[in-house]
Amino acid sequence: MIYESGEMYLETILILSQSQNEVHAVDIAGAMNISKASVSRALGRLKSEGCLIIDAAGRIAFTERGRNIAEKIYERHEILSKMLESLGVPAEIAAADACKIEHDISDETFELIKEHYLKNK
Repeated sequence: MIYESGEMYLETILILSQSQNEVHAVDIAGAMNISKASVSRALGRLKSEGCLIIDAAGRIAFTERGRNIAEKIYERHEILSKMLESLGVPAEIAAADACKIEHDISDETFELIKEHYLKNK
């Protein structure tokens, strides 16, 4: 089981990889507004947990496990944000609240929320 902050790192790497060819620790530090040392520690843990591959040049890539986790968290964030916005929650608050919920909600509950949101979109 990946810890919540690990999920945040994986989600950030996924988002960065959608807009740039290579992702490095410095990119993650900038995106998350944290120190490169903190990123290095987290990346080491995610690498040892089989989520990431980091080559000699510092390029970060997902393993299949890491990509699956990142995509799961990102999907949750997107659906929950949009659902909250559809209820009238301002976008910035919806995104912040979705970020809090996405890590703790059960798979069963999220799938029902997703199904309901997509059906009523």
